[in-house]
Amino acid sequence: MWNWTHLGIFFALSLLVCLCGFKKYVYFMSIGYGFSVAVIGAAMAVMGLMGIYGTLSLAHYVQFALFVIYGFRLSGFLLIREIKNAAYRKTLAEATGSEVPVFVKFFMWLTMGVLYVAQTSGVAFRLFNEAGSSAIQWVGIAISAFGIILEAIADKQKSAQKAKRPDMVAMEQLYKIVRCPNYFGEILFWTGVTVSCLDCLVGIGQWITVIIAYILIVFIMFNGAQRLEKRQMARYGNNPEYKAYADKTPIIIPLLPVYHLNKQN
Repeated sequence: MWNWTHLGIFFALSLLVCLCGFKKYVYFMSIGYGFSVAVIGAAMAVMGLMGIYGTLSLAHYVQFALFVIYGFRLSGFLLIREIKNAAYRKTLAEATGSEVPVFVKFFMWLTMGVLYVAQTSGVAFRLFNEAGSSAIQWVGIAISAFGIILEAIADKQKSAQKAKRPDMVAMEQLYKIVRCPNYFGEILFWTGVTVSCLDCLVGIGQWITVIIAYILIVFIMFNGAQRLEKRQMARYGNNPEYKAYADKTPIIIPLLPVYHLNKQN
């Protein structure tokens, strides 16, 4: 029963952070998303230091720290970009359209809270099951750390390239390999989280929760790449340079020959 109580605490923390979505609904899935993961990671660390889960290993605290680093980096980057970049604010407004009804926001608020707890549940289940650290956990940690680094580099490179060429998508450095390296980094991060708990899950409920959460985040990333491509096609679709780049560069997974997620003319 206490395990469910702790999941309820994480859920309440996520809902508290995601209240920002009532100001602008897209924040449920952006700023609220990153900060929710960070707060859940911090809560796990505090509970660990309080001795609630017994004696924890270095691997546990590294994983908590990765949640905090991941969340603050993502939401911090999004906040700074929105505050400083007028062009991005315009693009964001065009992409999100008009505000949605309050009851829709309320549904999104609860749904996102559940999703963010489910995404981090693999680490929570290791705590609940009193499983120690393992080689599999460290492999997952390494994958997640690489994902964070990749996302950070991709965001920095994109900002630099857009500053030089605001009239064109980023096409250099990581963007030569894949058109959405930041989304790929996101998938890697959650792949690491999922891998890290494969040796500690107990019962069908834990397995279903972890697997569904992973499938959902991968789907969300592909859906995000699809919507981004649609906006780019509307803006740059008649540009030969963009068409040549898009037709030869994988959209989200490097080396995987999937170049478009939208129907091409």
